Amino acid sequence: MTVFAAVVLFLAAVFNVVTWPRFFQRVAKDPRARNAAGEPTTFYTVHLVLLLIAFAIALAAVVAGILLLV
Repeated sequence: MTVFAAVVLFLAAVFNVVTWPRFFQRVAKDPRARNAAGEPTTFYTVHLVLLLIAFAIALAAVVAGILLLV
């Protein structure tokens, strides 16, 4: 059961690392991401924070998965 839990955590980490950067590329190209002066908008900032949180969760999942296997 411990190995299964570790595998699930690793899969969750891979999902976050693969999915969120591709999504963020689309967000960055979206016209709502920048205002007329070219500065980042709240739309961009919110999605950047979501990306960083997803990466933090991925890192925590990898660490937890490793600790389960040790």
